[in-house]
Amino acid sequence: MRWALVKVSLAVTTMVVLAFAVPLGLVIKEMARDRAFSNAEREAAAVAPALSITTDRAQLERVVASAGSEEEMAVHIPAADGTEAVDIGRQRAAGDDIATVRRLGRASTTNVPGGSTLLQPVAISSGEIAVVEVYVPESEVSNGVSTAWAVLAAVGVALIVGSVAVADRLGVRMVQPAQRLVEGAHELGEGKLGARVPEEGPNELRLAAAAFNSMADQVVQLLANERELAADLSHRLRTPLTVLRLNAASLGDGPAAEQTRAAVAQLEREVDTIIRTAREAKPQTAAAGPGAGCDAAEVVRERMAFWSALAEDEGRKVRVAGVDRPVRIPVARADLAAALDALLGNVFRHTAEGTAFAVDVHNGEDAVIVLVSDAGPGIPDPEAAMARGRGSGSAGSTGLGLDIVRRLAESTGGDVRIGSSVLGGTEVRIWIQLDGRAPERRGHRVRRRRSGRLVSTFNRPRSLP
Repeated sequence: MRWALVKVSLAVTTMVVLAFAVPLGLVIKEMARDRAFSNAEREAAAVAPALSITTDRAQLERVVASAGSEEEMAVHIPAADGTEAVDIGRQRAAGDDIATVRRLGRASTTNVPGGSTLLQPVAISSGEIAVVEVYVPESEVSNGVSTAWAVLAAVGVALIVGSVAVADRLGVRMVQPAQRLVEGAHELGEGKLGARVPEEGPNELRLAAAAFNSMADQVVQLLANERELAADLSHRLRTPLTVLRLNAASLGDGPAAEQTRAAVAQLEREVDTIIRTAREAKPQTAAAGPGAGCDAAEVVRERMAFWSALAEDEGRKVRVAGVDRPVRIPVARADLAAALDALLGNVFRHTAEGTAFAVDVHNGEDAVIVLVSDAGPGIPDPEAAMARGRGSGSAGSTGLGLDIVRRLAESTGGDVRIGSSVLGGTEVRIWIQLDGRAPERRGHRVRRRRSGRLVSTFNRPRSLP
């Protein structure tokens, strides 16, 4: 908008300057010409009284010398009553032009090399017509014209620059409120709920800023209501959890009892985390700082140890790779554990008993990739499965598990993709970006670092132990 106003102002001012400056320059040129010939007429008029009195050459030469010079003025007197013709000064005009002026008795101008001449007829005492010739050089005709045109050009340029500067200032007054509105929208989209826009500028932009601020207030209120609802619903789970904990405590000893009590304790911690997070209501808008996050390899080992017991009961073969060394990622430990539980829970929920699965961790220079694959029937429509709330279409699927995984990856600048695994079923790839940049698209291939170099891993055949 700013540059559009500047361009419009530049075009309009330029047209106005040209419309006035060009005719004015032509008028100045004509005025200079009229001034030069007016001076020539005055010089010719100074000689006319002497011609009406005498035709003596010596006297006329003194008159011509006092009026001008013989280089610029000439007098042509025709012969009459036995007297000879008299020519004083340098003749520049053609003889035919002089004869025509003498015959018509009317002043005339004619072009000659280097300028123009004024031919002025004067009646003398003998009744004949003498012609006074005054030379007007071209330099005198154009005297001052170049200076006047330069002044007009300078004034025109100053007007154009001034109008552009004024239009630019006006454009800034209009553009700045719009830019603040855009910045406020970006900040609100990034989760900065305190973003507001000053209600300044033109009336339309003030109304837009007021509408934006009202919308932001409504968004904050809606989020607050949603958090309170989530906290209330989570709090209602405490009663059945208490019953489960009491029942689990009466199960006695044994691996199954210990696993049940551990699961109930973890469920209580998760409910407490949900309530505490909903009450605090502090949206995260910045990337995790240095030292934040967790060790992905440690979290994978811990969660696989939990799920391995259930896998052994169902006769599932399990393989874990890439967790023999620390793998730091900018993700909270609880978030990564929740994402892994969601994916592994889907494996147990949507595949038959005895179906094998695997978890691989690939540590690259700028990203960490976690692959969860199984040998089940696969997902026929991966895009639909990634849509929040739609799920895979099977009974008991809400689609929220994959949505949790997607939000975890996107919080680091990464993404999630679903494809076919070499085990014959589904493979979910979690790309966790380490530097916050968007992940490089490589189709369905991923890369990991081994001994300081990156090697392809997606299509490599894998076997379970």
